[in-house]
Amino acid sequence: MKILFLVYHGFSPHSGISKKIHYQVKGLRENGHDVSLCHYGYAEDGHRCCYINDAVVKDFGTGVWAGMQQRIDYDCILDYCINEGIQFVYARCFQNANPWLIRFFRRLRKAGIKAVTEIPTYPYDGEFGNFNWKARLELKIDQLFREKLYREMNALVTFSDEERIFGQRTIRISNGVDFDSIPLHQPPLYLERAGGEALHLIGVAEVHSWHGYDRVMAGLGEYHGNRDIYFHVVGGVSPGRMDTVFSPIINKYGLQDKIIFHGQLFGEELTKVFNQCQFAIGSLGRHRSGITVIKTLKNREYATRGLPFIYSEQDSDFDEQPYVLKAPADESPIDMQQIVDFMDHFTMKPEEIRHTVEHLTWKIQMQRVLDGVASML
Repeated sequence: MKILFLVYHGFSPHSGISKKIHYQVKGLRENGHDVSLCHYGYAEDGHRCCYINDAVVKDFGTGVWAGMQQRIDYDCILDYCINEGIQFVYARCFQNANPWLIRFFRRLRKAGIKAVTEIPTYPYDGEFGNFNWKARLELKIDQLFREKLYREMNALVTFSDEERIFGQRTIRISNGVDFDSIPLHQPPLYLERAGGEALHLIGVAEVHSWHGYDRVMAGLGEYHGNRDIYFHVVGGVSPGRMDTVFSPIINKYGLQDKIIFHGQLFGEELTKVFNQCQFAIGSLGRHRSGITVIKTLKNREYATRGLPFIYSEQDSDFDEQPYVLKAPADESPIDMQQIVDFMDHFTMKPEEIRHTVEHLTWKIQMQRVLDGVASML
């Protein structure tokens, strides 16, 4: 099958989202499909461009008008789909529903080209509470047109358990993993001794309120046991969040030497920090944005590395796994003694944890999408 994977933004070599998209494309190709990747970005001369397989198919120029054209002109993509015999379009939601995008997908449908859109998180409206006015305005526009847009699709792809979203039927899959890109965890030697030395926790994210890392910090502050516990935060933290959320907790409890902010790390540097740690922190605040059920990418990456971890949402792939701790979906500090007790009796090896997610490869998950579309025809 000839497939176009459509992304409404550019890529960063260090972005988790960018890596995920490339792994999804790889998964489709591993299933024998001919996949082209369409995205937006900037040329060396600063022009906004639409690319397909790294070739420019539309140069929008520069300035405000170029930015507007990028949001309303999809003729170049439509022409490519028709001329190249594309049979299926897999798009990734960018909260950008508008009349021009509706027209594009309607014309795809009339041309006999099947289409789905992936909704990475649902519901997502609650995530915009602390965003700037421009992002909130774009959300309002999306809210006006999204149901009409998704009526032009064959289905929506979701990582939730919802059977219908915005009036459209769904194909429910899990976030996937790429085993080739995630090394197996090499734990510190002292982990072999129950009741061992310092316990190192790691959380990897571009930090937002829904990650709930403040709950971990508060839990560290209220822990009075005899174990030294450290929390390694890897990823970007906005100055506003640091000043208004994290610093007050750190100062209140005197945690300056217990919380280590590494910033963004990648490749071997990231693996080195992972290998210093024994336990990982998933999302602990999804309830803050109104999400109860979600299959986050981070949980799957932790399991693929082979680390035990904690989270607070509902995730059917992991809720009953022996290497998982579930935290309450509320504002209470995380109970550090519970983690200490859990780790003192934890015996699973990294390779055993990794084995439990072999069915979550992107090859398998993306084939589920294609099977789901075929079953609806």
